[in-house]
Amino acid sequence: MLTIRAMPERSLSPRALYEEVAERLRQRIFRRELEPGSWIDELSIAKAYGISRTPLREALKVLAAEGLVTMKVRRGAYVTEVSERDLADVYHLLGLLEADAAGVVAAIASDAHIAQLQALHNELEASAQPNAENCERFFEINERFHMQLLEIANNRWRDQMVADLRKVMKLNRHHSLLKSGRMNESLSEHRAIMAAISARDASAARQRMQEHFKNGLDAANPSY
Repeated sequence: MLTIRAMPERSLSPRALYEEVAERLRQRIFRRELEPGSWIDELSIAKAYGISRTPLREALKVLAAEGLVTMKVRRGAYVTEVSERDLADVYHLLGLLEADAAGVVAAIASDAHIAQLQALHNELEASAQPNAENCERFFEINERFHMQLLEIANNRWRDQMVADLRKVMKLNRHHSLLKSGRMNESLSEHRAIMAAISARDASAARQRMQEHFKNGLDAANPSY
């Protein structure tokens, strides 16, 4: 009789180096230390990080799959420039996905869930001052609110799609919030979303969220 010996389990390895590098570059792109359209100097970055170009190139493949980096034949890697059409498509899809999530939350959320969202909304209210420092804070709390709403709605496939789309949206988002009056408009839209969810009005919650993304696109790209 053939005996199959169980192989000893291997301990989990620490996070792969290329993933750490990808996260560093991702955050530099979001902070606009690497501007859209700029060439990524692989040699310089590898030297600065004290790594070979192999993990750096693997990291760039990850960022390219996320849409943050564009690989050009014989020219290297560039931070992605988001076209007007790209931006419209991303906002359209986010509006559909997050509006659906808002409707689900309005229908199923517990009192505790609504209290969590309300607490985040209160933080958003407190941070709404139109300057660069508060814009960063407003953006961070705003994203936490949307992520909490998605977590309550509890659909991992939607969550993955939204996460990928939001990475592309971040290439443009900070500029739109700094436009005159947009931060207050966004806050007003959040009030309407929160009111619809608190009233357990799924239809209104979906509509308010779609309006939020439509207005966000208008601010980000006035030609739409």
